[in-house]
Amino acid sequence: MDAFLLGLSNLMVPSVMVAIVIGSIGGLIIGAVPGIGPAIAIAILLPATVFLDDLVSLVLLLGVYGSSMYGGAIPAILINTPGTPVNALTTYDGYALTRRGEAGRALSLAYSASFFGGCFSITMALLALFAFGPYLRDLGALFGQRDILMAAVLGSVLLIAAHKQTMGLAAMLYGFGFLIAMIGRQSSRDIDRFTFGFEYLFSGFNLIVVIVGIFALSQALNLMIGKDAAAPEARVTGGLLSGFKEIAGNKVVTLISACYGTVMGIIPGVGEFVAQFFSYSTARALSKEPARFGHGSPEGLIASETSNNAVPAAAMIPLLALGVPGEALTAMMMVVFFDAGIKPGPDVFENNPDFLFSLFTALLIINVLVLITLLAFTKYIAKMIYIPNRFLGAFIMILAFVGVYSIRNSLPDCVFAMIFGYIGYILRRLDWPLVPIVLGLVLGSIILERLTAGSGQIKTAIDLINRPVSGTLFVVILMVIGFIIWTSITNRRSGYQN
Repeated sequence: MDAFLLGLSNLMVPSVMVAIVIGSIGGLIIGAVPGIGPAIAIAILLPATVFLDDLVSLVLLLGVYGSSMYGGAIPAILINTPGTPVNALTTYDGYALTRRGEAGRALSLAYSASFFGGCFSITMALLALFAFGPYLRDLGALFGQRDILMAAVLGSVLLIAAHKQTMGLAAMLYGFGFLIAMIGRQSSRDIDRFTFGFEYLFSGFNLIVVIVGIFALSQALNLMIGKDAAAPEARVTGGLLSGFKEIAGNKVVTLISACYGTVMGIIPGVGEFVAQFFSYSTARALSKEPARFGHGSPEGLIASETSNNAVPAAAMIPLLALGVPGEALTAMMMVVFFDAGIKPGPDVFENNPDFLFSLFTALLIINVLVLITLLAFTKYIAKMIYIPNRFLGAFIMILAFVGVYSIRNSLPDCVFAMIFGYIGYILRRLDWPLVPIVLGLVLGSIILERLTAGSGQIKTAIDLINRPVSGTLFVVILMVIGFIIWTSITNRRSGYQN
């Protein structure tokens, strides 16, 4: 309880409260503008976090992360264009309701379901901290260098497994990110890896430079080169409070979807898409009118929006507990932890328990603030969908270059950011995923660091898994790989039979 009260007092600082408000409202607007999305916004904001207090930086990014999906539902429902990628499933039933003249009902359902999903996930996390906080502090003694190493390997395997149809491609891109992580001078052994005598590379690539290039500059190029498409006119009609009554009438679907989002958020490499797929499929299986799904089903909209908004708080758990980011956005937040001198992992529970309570309580405040803002200003936020793509692209590019240069006043940073921007642009045009590169860079850094730090205890390969935690994680890794192989063989056999 003392840690909770201290964490709450940390949030009462004016600068932290301002960051919560800016992040929440900014995330709403960003989500409502098709073509930006939270990953790009956070990539642009990362350089600024270097100059901010650690808690201010994190709640600012959490505000964008936690509120963008709310905003992303607006264009998905009104003009059949998801504001963020995870709102794609929302278009199935949300836009169908708009075409029937029930835009207000659809938005109300989306807001209510999102609010419930977010609050459910945060509440579960806070209850876990209250109930198991004293025991979680002992995790630090259980986790050594090799255990964190195996956790990072497990995160890598789950990341690749999550790309079901393109696992080979995801593995290749993850390997590219890992290769970037290897570049630099290993001071402990005075070894240069892939620097080619170029002094700029002695310290390796700055993670912020890579992220801004891969996400922000690549999307800026994509928007500037593409044509401006006129968005169809969309009007918000109807009340925005009725959705709470409707989700109360669909308690089973709402609760199951929130549980899916929470569980899938905890598993590294899974995230919103898998949570939505399971939630939507389960809701359709339980529905008395499954034929309505995809044609304006309230249950389908509830399942989609509840599950995707339950993920952000849950996705913070593997990051904080194991130091393993589950997807690109938490990987970006990990940069802020590094800059603040805080290493996410079991030691956080012992050294910074108030910090954990601050983060989850901030997420709860963000959800409440976002809901109030949407109920009051939806009609104005909806106008963001009419901003021309080329203007957005130019605006993103300017902000990205200013941010990258401000980190170290370095022109080479800008040059390499542009190089990674071109790489990201090519990958976007090929419709290849960007997330494996960033997670390959982040998880690769963790693996290399832990492998180097634990090299004194590693004499043979078996030494990597001869501890209880690392051994258990290794068994889980083998089970995941075995399941992938079994599924692949089963699908191939069924394909031959068909």
